[in-house]
Amino acid sequence: MSAQGPGPGAPGMPASGGAKNMKKALGALIGYCRKYLVLIMAALVFSAVSAVLSVIGPDYISELTETITNGISPMGIHIDMDKITSVAVTLIVIYAISMLLGYLQSLIMTHVSCNVGKKMRSDITNKINRIPLKYFDSHNHGDTLSRVTNDVDMISQSLNMSVGTLVSALATLIGCVVMMFVTEWRMALTAIAASLIGFIAMGLIMGKSQKYFVARQNSLAEVNGHVEEYYAGQNIVRAYNSETKGMEIFKKSNEMLRKNTFRAEFLSGLMMPIMSFVGNFGYVAVCIVGAALAFNGTINFSVVVAFMIYIRLFTSPLGQIGQGFTSIQSAAAASERVAEFLLEEELSDESEKTTKLNTVKGNVIFDHVSFGYNPDKTIIHDFSAKIKAGYKVAIVGPTGAGKTTIVNLLMRFYELNKGKITIDGISLADITRENVHDIFGMVLQDTWLFEGTVRDNLTYGKKGISDERLLDICKQCGLKHFIGTLPDGLNTVLNDTVTISAGQKQLLTIARAMVEDAPMLILDEATSSVDTRTETKIQKAMDALTKGRTSFVIAHRLSTIRDADIIIYMRDGDIRETGTHDELLAKNGMYAELYNSQFVTASN
Repeated sequence: MSAQGPGPGAPGMPASGGAKNMKKALGALIGYCRKYLVLIMAALVFSAVSAVLSVIGPDYISELTETITNGISPMGIHIDMDKITSVAVTLIVIYAISMLLGYLQSLIMTHVSCNVGKKMRSDITNKINRIPLKYFDSHNHGDTLSRVTNDVDMISQSLNMSVGTLVSALATLIGCVVMMFVTEWRMALTAIAASLIGFIAMGLIMGKSQKYFVARQNSLAEVNGHVEEYYAGQNIVRAYNSETKGMEIFKKSNEMLRKNTFRAEFLSGLMMPIMSFVGNFGYVAVCIVGAALAFNGTINFSVVVAFMIYIRLFTSPLGQIGQGFTSIQSAAAASERVAEFLLEEELSDESEKTTKLNTVKGNVIFDHVSFGYNPDKTIIHDFSAKIKAGYKVAIVGPTGAGKTTIVNLLMRFYELNKGKITIDGISLADITRENVHDIFGMVLQDTWLFEGTVRDNLTYGKKGISDERLLDICKQCGLKHFIGTLPDGLNTVLNDTVTISAGQKQLLTIARAMVEDAPMLILDEATSSVDTRTETKIQKAMDALTKGRTSFVIAHRLSTIRDADIIIYMRDGDIRETGTHDELLAKNGMYAELYNSQFVTASN
């Protein structure tokens, strides 16, 4: 994990609805678009010019109508075809340029929105590597996944659809207002007065609906989280006949998503009908005023024709503005969630740390270590221990004693509350996390394999490992037969089509640790998923692997750690007993009780 600061343009704000947060979210989105400011400005200019050109058209149509009208008289028809041809060609050129500029604007915004989405996904992925593991202890994985997928997609789509549409609509609206006042100010005032109703309604609706857009994105994340857990745990769900319970939980989440989506879409959906009504109302009002003015001889018929087109152009942007603001609301709600994640507390910056452990002997000291995952609940109270280089250290005790926590602290997955841990006299706090992780090879109880070849899984993070070396390690781990049964051996891709048992997965992760060949080892229930016969083979491999290396072994099967140089018995976050296997049995204390209970249980 790196400990870098937030990337450039990584904005943030609280994750709650409201106009204030909407402004912050839009400001955050603008931060991501800063790199593409020139392209966006070009797109906005193209959009505005395209809209203005489309607004100029009716003036030429009015001229065309007037030319035709003047050419028709009781004396005969004498239409100036040259002028009509000239005006028609001009109209075609204007509309063609308008279409081309509109296409270029759309192309640019598509490019920008795709790259902004890519940058957001990259920032979130990089952020995952910079936040402490405690974040994942308290947050649903599906929620984080939803921020990477649904929220970023919503932002990208909204950016592509709304920005150009809004600019084009506003330019068309302003252009129409100007042209209408130039053509006939009384009819222009009539159109504007009729449209004020729509703008007032739009403002009221936006104020009410924003919180539902935020709630919709949160509900969508909740549904994704449940689906991920439900699908990943199908074996457990079916084993406990919990399909009905799982479906009930899903139905509740799904119903909440439906309600929030309905509320958001219902309120935002009111914009289009209202704008449509306002447009038709303005159309009727202008027709009445225009008819009255024409009847009085104030204007001629060509002005009425032009205003018919102006009203159509004037009312269309009203609906587009309504749609654009709806899209922006969705983007703002998604931006809040993305930025909330990007604002999460990060691992401390370690760029100034120069101390590095290159040659590791393996002397480890725990000096009055105290730690709790939550500040108000201490798990490790006062842990002190001295481990000599090359020692095999077994940490045992009942569930919840703090065994795995000690390992997590040793790996600097979490920071100490008090005390310190040193390796070869150097405090872990003085070296980088990357350096700490390089020191240790690690095998966990929870196996993790990714979709890739067997070779890629074994050499994870390592280069230059020969097939001979890999096959030798697989032989030591009891994987030789398994590799031989695979269709392509080490080149077999591990995916859903390849059946791998839990024990085989465990063996692969153990082999991965052997390939790592780190100077120190951590084995957290490394043989918990294998049978007794395989465990014996693994134990021999582990003995060879741990020889000369300081190793920490967490085990519940006490028979596997009898040869440990030192055994630490923990309970309630404290060391209760230490010594070799024989020494602890001779004490006849808690370790002896635990050890004997396993054999009594086994014999029964």
